[in-house]
Amino acid sequence: MDNMDNLEPWYRLGFITPHQFVDNVPYQFYRLAPPGMMLVTANLDLADYTEEAVDHELPLLWRHAATLMKRGVDRIVIGGVPVGAALGRERVQAILAEGEKRTGIPFSTDMENIISALNYLGVTKLAIGSRWHEGLNDAVAAYLKLGGVEVIGRKTSGRSLAENETLKTSDGMRLAVDLGRSALEAAPDAEALLLPGGLWVTIHAIPLLEAEFGKPVLINLSATIWATLHAAGLGKPVQGWGRLLAS
Repeated sequence: MDNMDNLEPWYRLGFITPHQFVDNVPYQFYRLAPPGMMLVTANLDLADYTEEAVDHELPLLWRHAATLMKRGVDRIVIGGVPVGAALGRERVQAILAEGEKRTGIPFSTDMENIISALNYLGVTKLAIGSRWHEGLNDAVAAYLKLGGVEVIGRKTSGRSLAENETLKTSDGMRLAVDLGRSALEAAPDAEALLLPGGLWVTIHAIPLLEAEFGKPVLINLSATIWATLHAAGLGKPVQGWGRLLAS
């Protein structure tokens, strides 16, 4: 019985991903999250980083939300920074309010969680290292500005969704460090670094670049896990994966 008690999840996080197939999200989640926190995923099939593509997936999103509610999740997060950037903050907040009304479960997004985390850390000037094209990066910066965070430097590789989906894991890991380092070097006044996106492995860059530059480094999952624990009042700091999760 004791062993059963130890293995039973104490928190279930529902996570609606933008992509039909996911590997890097759960792979990294179970390294960052405290033991016993479960990820319950449901997948969309986002065709592109556009508002039209997101709108096409909204009916499926609501079906997934109903299913996650039946699965007994404690919170639902709509994953993917491009989803929020494509819709804009006003529409995102309306969707979150609708989700809570439909399910009675708290709703959030990666982007809103990133803003909450940056606000908590007192960050108002941010550097970004991303794999996306400039139009999407502009939309991300505009969204963050509405949350009180100014993007003062960015380094990008300008890749499409299709290109990001086929990038080898090892190449993506090297790219994350290179883009993050270049972004911080180009924006010395930045108070933190964001490496957005769920299709690449970026957890290794958090301790590496924090040690090198002495500034917080955030990724989608670190912000979402932190925001989830913080909102639930669960004091479970996680060591070894950056300042945010250790706080």
